[in-house]
Amino acid sequence: MHLVLVEPEIPQNTGNVARTCVMTGTKLHLVEPLGFSLSEKEVRRAGLDYWQYLNLEIHSNFDELKQKNSASRFICFSTRGRDYYHRFAYRMDDFLVFGSETRGLDQKILNQAEIVLRIPMADQVPRSLNLGNAVALVLYEALRQRDFPGFI
Repeated sequence: MHLVLVEPEIPQNTGNVARTCVMTGTKLHLVEPLGFSLSEKEVRRAGLDYWQYLNLEIHSNFDELKQKNSASRFICFSTRGRDYYHRFAYRMDDFLVFGSETRGLDQKILNQAEIVLRIPMADQVPRSLNLGNAVALVLYEALRQRDFPGFI
């Protein structure tokens, strides 16, 4: 499984996502520009001592990532998605794509996406879940569907 953060802005969120990726055996892809340096203490603190175990790849842009992995499915997550994340059948080679904390995924990426899913949320508040929480929900659902391969 692959997790993609496109232009993340908040170092603590990326650190939390990195820790989740380590604990699930998921490769993390970060798409630049990042809103912080990976050496910042906030990123390291959120990821604790898990960084040494992280399978991380950094890409200069989203198109580069897609070209390098053109045989894989890229599943985008957005409040503009029509189908719910838990009603989708995931595969182990899928790339789960999330946008920045304040902007989400760029419309250009969404326009080119074959699959755009959403997490159901109450409509009273015009905000979204925290990025780390959204990633954890979706990633664990995808892994649950695959019967948690390699987990103890």
